Amino acid sequence: MTDRVSFPPFVRVGELDGLPGRTVLADVRWYLDGRSGRAAYESGHLPGAVFVDLDRWLTGPATPEGGRNPLPSPQVFTEGMRTLGIRDGDTVVAYDDQGGVIAARLVWMLRTTGRRAAVLDGGLAAYLDVHPDSLTVAEPAPAEGDFAEHPWPAQVLVDADEVTGPDAVTIDARNRDRFIGEQDPVDPRPGHVPGAGNVPCRENLDSRGRLLPLQQIRDRFAAAGVDRGTAARVASYCGSGVTACHNLLTMEHTGLGIGRLFVGGWSAYSRDPSRPVETGPAR
Repeated sequence: MTDRVSFPPFVRVGELDGLPGRTVLADVRWYLDGRSGRAAYESGHLPGAVFVDLDRWLTGPATPEGGRNPLPSPQVFTEGMRTLGIRDGDTVVAYDDQGGVIAARLVWMLRTTGRRAAVLDGGLAAYLDVHPDSLTVAEPAPAEGDFAEHPWPAQVLVDADEVTGPDAVTIDARNRDRFIGEQDPVDPRPGHVPGAGNVPCRENLDSRGRLLPLQQIRDRFAAAGVDRGTAARVASYCGSGVTACHNLLTMEHTGLGIGRLFVGGWSAYSRDPSRPVETGPAR
């Protein structure tokens, strides 16, 4: 397998033709409000792209302890990648229509298990800027891939106890209104993990959905206590372990290092009445 740190976590549209191996475009559109990502894909997608169903292949059954979108079993993930024709030697470039904050889940899962994978910077809109009128409704019919099954590495995951531990540098990827507790449309208690900093993943992007300049991103993370010295202690969470992956990939992109994921996120933490909750701005 490919060393996850030897391949960039984001690529631009102009770099697609020069990537190593066979490139597979993966459409990972998904919406928290319940809209159908599959329907969006069927209405028009990038040429040759396969649709990756987040609920089917990138998520296990929801539980109070595991949250809304726990990791699937390695067997389910492997089946999904094989079904989509993805091989171990491929380079997977994932996109969505939200600046990559959803596609990051697939990319993080692939990179964590040693595959070459990256988010397409700017996503669908960036591709159409370069290749207008290129959307298609034709779906590929891939042959089954030779994707090998691997366990989720324990060293890149944290649990609810660890995100409140004395050594953790915990960051919350949700929008600021949910972090401070103004509102929460999907979880039982508003607020955030005590001591967490807020690094809204969507604010890693400019108005076109593309990554901000490196130093601007580093400054945003530094305000939450994340730098090269603390990156290994970072525990990243969001509502349910999807957009938190974007913060982890962005850390890699900026050279800060590789953090860890609290998959259950706020959807798991807030359901445990024994766990304290903070509201208001980060301390």
